[in-house]
Amino acid sequence: MTLETDAIRSRPGQLLARGVVRHLFGHGFVCVEELVPCPGLRVDVMALGPKGEIWIVECKSSRADFMGDVKWEGYLQWCDRYFWAVDAEFPTDLLPETSGLIVADAYDAEILRMGCEARLPPSRRKAMVQRFATHAARRLQAMRDPGLVLGS
Repeated sequence: MTLETDAIRSRPGQLLARGVVRHLFGHGFVCVEELVPCPGLRVDVMALGPKGEIWIVECKSSRADFMGDVKWEGYLQWCDRYFWAVDAEFPTDLLPETSGLIVADAYDAEILRMGCEARLPPSRRKAMVQRFATHAARRLQAMRDPGLVLGS
């Protein structure tokens, strides 16, 4: 299966997430998608930086997608920086200026604005790094052994 075939099967937000992950990887970050920091919340991309920083990126594919998101402020307590990732056609004036801004497509991205930094307390950082690692390990195990039933 080629990247183009994958792109046809992916939803717009997933395509944005792929471009974001590729871009952040180039800056030394590792990323996971669809991580649950706490019950009721699921972030599109969580990135762990080379200095231990934790970023959350929410991918919005349309104005309606953004306007329907009522949970995003709940993500702020789980990261050092928060970003929106949108495509080049998105009306960015809708986005809060205190958040970071990334313009992306399925192949790459560009950080246009850094989000305000609010460093996590050490105990929350430790919990999030552990949750990140567990999420990544479960995803890898599911790929290696699709028949294995993994708990949450």
